[in-house]
Amino acid sequence: MTKGLAVWVVGVIVLAGAAAGADRALPEGVLPGVPSSVEGVASPAEGVAPGGELWENRPYDGRFTLARIRFDARGWADFSWFPGGGAQPPWAHDFPRAEENLMSMVEEISYLRPSFRGGNVFYSDDPELMRFPIAYLVEPGFWEPSEEEVEGLRTYLLKGGFLIVDDFLVQHWANFERQMARVLPGYDYHRLDVDAPIFSSFFTMEDLDFPHPYNRGAQPTYLAIHEENDPERRIKVMVNWQQDIGDYWEFLATGRYPMTDTGEAFKTGINYLIYGMSH
Repeated sequence: MTKGLAVWVVGVIVLAGAAAGADRALPEGVLPGVPSSVEGVASPAEGVAPGGELWENRPYDGRFTLARIRFDARGWADFSWFPGGGAQPPWAHDFPRAEENLMSMVEEISYLRPSFRGGNVFYSDDPELMRFPIAYLVEPGFWEPSEEEVEGLRTYLLKGGFLIVDDFLVQHWANFERQMARVLPGYDYHRLDVDAPIFSSFFTMEDLDFPHPYNRGAQPTYLAIHEENDPERRIKVMVNWQQDIGDYWEFLATGRYPMTDTGEAFKTGINYLIYGMSH
């Protein structure tokens, strides 16, 4: 993303509503009508990112880097039918452009200085993940972590890690819920609205009404898993259900989506990062 484009998008974001502040957390919500099962889904090629290029992590240097969670999925579909999608494994959707564009924006408008304009990739049982305070997991409908990966992610979250979950629809809920129950057994989901403090950790958002980027029948729902199941305490896991903010990040420079909606997706992502780094 060019500096000129970044500045232009920053202007859109600011005009859409900026500034800071925190507000109250909401009480526990419920999840009506979620399906009780989802089909499992085949391992991606080792070390290959979308487009076929090899991906190599940057060494840890003490500065901020977003960590993407990689996993071996069973029966994953070829998403090459989606324009620009390529034959990607589910964990890699929108990678690496989503991280590149998000980090470019973070660098332009905040004092959080990323190590580089991109992100690293780890299985959740990789000890190196512990160096990175914020992790990003997409397409959890295809996620079936090994016992080692479950234990690794549990340790990461209990030690203070912050996980953002994105890009899944109604039919994927059951598998996500089942796998997350292995990671954090006994934890509840709390439904959030725009008054939750996380949505004003950097930008004060007026609403959360921007739609799913390409599935306009989806109803975006924002859920949180809190420390000790207490809605007044730190969020461990932030869940974007029936939403895909990473797709907005990826296609920033293409004009595929309305810029006002893209701006809201960047505001949401930046709020998550600032919350994760400050809690």
